[in-house]
Amino acid sequence: MSFCFGSFQLDAERFELRKEGVPVGAEPQVVALLLFLVANRHRLVTKDEILDAVWNGRIVSDAAVASRIKSARQAVGDDGKLQHMIRTVHGRGFRFVADVSETTCGLAVVAAEQPDNPQKSEHDRPSIAVLPFLVIGDVGQHAIIAEALPHDVIAELCRLRWLFVIARNSSFRFTGGATDPRPVGTVLGVRYLLSGTIETRGDGIAVSVELIDTRSDGVIWAERYVVAAGGIHEVRTEIVSSVVAALEIHIPFHEANRARLSSPDSLDAWSAYHLGLQKMFQFNGRGNAEAAMLFALAVKREPGFARAHAGLSFTHFQDAFLDYADAAIATRKALAAAERAVELDPLDPFVNFSMGRVHWLSGDLQAGLGWLDKSTTLSPNYAQGTYARAWTETLLGNSDEGQLHADRAMALSPIDPLRYAMLATRALAHLIRGERSEAMAWADRAAREPGAHALIAAIAAACDAAGGNQAGAEAWIRKARGQHPALTRARFFRSFPFGDAAALSQVSKALEQAGLE
Repeated sequence: MSFCFGSFQLDAERFELRKEGVPVGAEPQVVALLLFLVANRHRLVTKDEILDAVWNGRIVSDAAVASRIKSARQAVGDDGKLQHMIRTVHGRGFRFVADVSETTCGLAVVAAEQPDNPQKSEHDRPSIAVLPFLVIGDVGQHAIIAEALPHDVIAELCRLRWLFVIARNSSFRFTGGATDPRPVGTVLGVRYLLSGTIETRGDGIAVSVELIDTRSDGVIWAERYVVAAGGIHEVRTEIVSSVVAALEIHIPFHEANRARLSSPDSLDAWSAYHLGLQKMFQFNGRGNAEAAMLFALAVKREPGFARAHAGLSFTHFQDAFLDYADAAIATRKALAAAERAVELDPLDPFVNFSMGRVHWLSGDLQAGLGWLDKSTTLSPNYAQGTYARAWTETLLGNSDEGQLHADRAMALSPIDPLRYAMLATRALAHLIRGERSEAMAWADRAAREPGAHALIAAIAAACDAAGGNQAGAEAWIRKARGQHPALTRARFFRSFPFGDAAALSQVSKALEQAGLE
């Protein structure tokens, strides 16, 4: 959604203020403040509401609020005397009073209008265009899906803060058959194209999609969905969710692989960030340290790069969570990096995910759940945010909710680097409910997944012990100690601060029976 007032456009999806199509260099908090005021222009908003929306409820001084209001006015050509955009109601709050019109995110991008000099997004972040799908054969009334599905995908991709999405009005100028990647990529100024086909298949409709790198013409990912002809509208949401979740995995992975071919000195901020993600998801001490260096490089290149700060928070979280460093120091660093990320971009799902996980380290699961809920509200298809909610609910003893969110996370991202943790969450949910055979089966799968660390092996040991497989439990404990020689039950529960006494007692007893002191 974009808001237009005077010569300005305020783009919610892009988190960007433009004047006559040209980006205005406004700070992220200023943009967040403007978005909040404009979205609530029908009423007066109080200082407390602004603190909750822009500072996430943190206590800041009146001077800080006044400074941001002043900056917001300056950004839109207003001031404290004129107040023709932002009006102060003394002692009560503020109100946005200029006339505003709303448009879809199709207003957000103008790069395709200038094919001789395509614009680059900030930080040179990855960019994509979604083309209308090609109809093959006679699909009857379902031909409308050829535009409806890619339109839905564009709308969802607009939620992803790390991806620059070309507007529908530009990408839909190309027909489904005109998908020669290089010229289309050049005209639209994008690195990736998502194209697809719609065709009949027996009594159903087949939807095929593929992601193409416009620089190499290579297919990065492809998938086919076959549904009953009469039910395609009912499963549109599931198809869109699956596509968006796949892009969240495959584009960063591809960007990281390309970045590996460059020397560290030549990496831009986004390349360093994506390569850092790849290292981070190795889930070992060396990979985590290398990820931290790459995120620090990204911050050095772009100090206002919120996701790089969130990545640093993630690495410090791992330092504390897996005992790679002093837990108290790592926790403070994780919190500081997450707070900086939130300050820079409070609407980024990964930023809110990182802040939510920091609260695990202090045992404040309820506070963490609030941040994770915001993460998945901002991006409903964000699989890792959904998983983190599942884990938190399970630690709080809400095993049914935990299992529900774990299953959704795995459906959204079946090859996610955190899949081992999603499986382990499902195992713990069964263990808490006393479903021992199911717990053993899910825990065994979790502990055998790539990236599974010592704590996951310990969960497998607990589930085997509870299910009567003592030999299996002892084998998993040996593996856990091989990965983490100093692992104890106390350290396990420092990483997993159960908020439910009954669940804590049950898991502790099973770990003791497995042989973890």
